Amino acid sequence: MEKPEDVASILSKLNLQDIEETISQPYHKTGPGKPPRSPLGIFKALIVKQLKSIPSDRELYRRLWNDETLREICDIEEHEKPYHPSQITRFRNRVGPERLEDIMTGLLEELVEEGIIKGEALALDATFIKAWSSLDPHDTGRGLGDPDARVGRGKKGFMLGYQSLFLVDIEGFPLGHVEAPLNVNEKQLVEALLDKVLGDCIEVELLVGDSQLESQAIFDLLDELKMSHIIAWRKLKGRVNPPEVLSVKDRIDVEGPEWLRVIYERLRAASESFNGRAKSRLGYQRLTWQGLENVGIHVGLVLMLAYAVCIAAYGIGRPELRQSVAFFA
Repeated sequence: MEKPEDVASILSKLNLQDIEETISQPYHKTGPGKPPRSPLGIFKALIVKQLKSIPSDRELYRRLWNDETLREICDIEEHEKPYHPSQITRFRNRVGPERLEDIMTGLLEELVEEGIIKGEALALDATFIKAWSSLDPHDTGRGLGDPDARVGRGKKGFMLGYQSLFLVDIEGFPLGHVEAPLNVNEKQLVEALLDKVLGDCIEVELLVGDSQLESQAIFDLLDELKMSHIIAWRKLKGRVNPPEVLSVKDRIDVEGPEWLRVIYERLRAASESFNGRAKSRLGYQRLTWQGLENVGIHVGLVLMLAYAVCIAAYGIGRPELRQSVAFFA
């Protein structure tokens, strides 16, 4: 039986020097005061948490007490205590989503430069994240412990939480994300997401989206960006959709020209593949932090891990494992 790799093999294939330089910026290095715990060590601990499906910062703390291998991976000396949940909270507050976004962008650019991710045809897809909170009894539209969380309509009715809008390429690799409370219409997130992703290294020729994105404002935006699009139209009573577009009923049955359906279904399948992998293997649904910024950090770590697995697979000469999180877990 093939021996699986571990988290150390993933981290060893990353440019840890650049990562450390980025996340160490907000920490003091000289002068009075107690020296900070290793920012790179805490970053490694968060990657361990995602990869090994550890449900909370407190459980991570317990594992780091008892597992000598994980302590070594996370740069914890024999005489040191593990990283306490309060230290992880301070790390998130100091480093913030922008610096972690810089790290994620660096990993993505590495994959684009190697020709692994091309980004020519992408799918847009929104996914729900349940808030770590109960409802506020005085305002049932928001969370009690997490006032940034909002109640919105999802596939299973009204829920409390957030949503992420992803861009996923035809191979099932994510290229970017943006988060918002669940009551925000996902159409309002499209321009912000495209602004984040489009740049010198990514040139998108085609964008696919489901009927939730059917909007003249979206069509005008994509035309302005000179981007072709296949966005399914809803079948509405009293409206006859043009024959050259896809029409969808009940968000399932798609009708229209066959060549459009083939492209649409291929990219939608790639998007669903990533969503399934994120939820089952990358800890996407295990949000135990509160606040919109922390949701962005959580999703950023999920995407970083997806990129790190891909980089590690090519690093060990096994490109067929570029999406196999289980092989490295």
